[in-house]
Amino acid sequence: MQLTDFDTLTFDVYGTLIDWESGMVAGLQPLLERTELSLSRDQVLEAHARHESSQQRYTPHLQYRWLLAVVYKRLAEEWGVTVTHDECLAYGDFVKQWPAFADSAAALGYLKQHYKLVVLSNVDNESFAYSQRKLEVEFDAVYTAEDIGSYKPSPRNFDYLLEKLGQRGIDKTRILHTAESLFHDHQPANRHGLANCWIYRRHDQQGFGATMDPGEMPRIDFRFDSMAALADAHRELVGQA
Repeated sequence: MQLTDFDTLTFDVYGTLIDWESGMVAGLQPLLERTELSLSRDQVLEAHARHESSQQRYTPHLQYRWLLAVVYKRLAEEWGVTVTHDECLAYGDFVKQWPAFADSAAALGYLKQHYKLVVLSNVDNESFAYSQRKLEVEFDAVYTAEDIGSYKPSPRNFDYLLEKLGQRGIDKTRILHTAESLFHDHQPANRHGLANCWIYRRHDQQGFGATMDPGEMPRIDFRFDSMAALADAHRELVGQA
């Protein structure tokens, strides 16, 4: 199996292209400054992952920015901080300010010359519009949790992806699902028979950060520690190094 065996890259965005962990920690500063607890960065991210995953299961209909408002409320309760509804909403709106990883835009610009680029993301459409500007590329299709009515790792999201791409004549054997999260993306990609590419952004850190522990390790077809490394591997393969 080689990168040139595919003509479509389907992307997770947050954690893969957008640095959501830095964005989360920045957005949670009002809570962290008021709690009496001493929390490490990873403890903050793991607590966020726990509440976010739970909320996505219980309220799959909620748009992501509103779901994050509930997560903020749950974290405030857990950390002993009193917050207002407006503060919760402000955290949900902070997704628009989450930064892109430094290599994302350039790598996507290169890959766009060789692949169709498709988004499959646990986000709402309004928030994604702000993220897309940071990524500086036009995607060939964008499928969000708001569009689908559920959140990854629900199989519905991947069913929707494959149905919509199939209607455009894109066979799943030509799709390479590209993502950071083992829990949200690689396990369901395995179950749907998709080849996958792990962008292991946390390769130099312990644990799973803002994603849940996947338990059993999924099959990985390709692994790169950054989007830049993926683009470089493709350049080398096609003789553009």
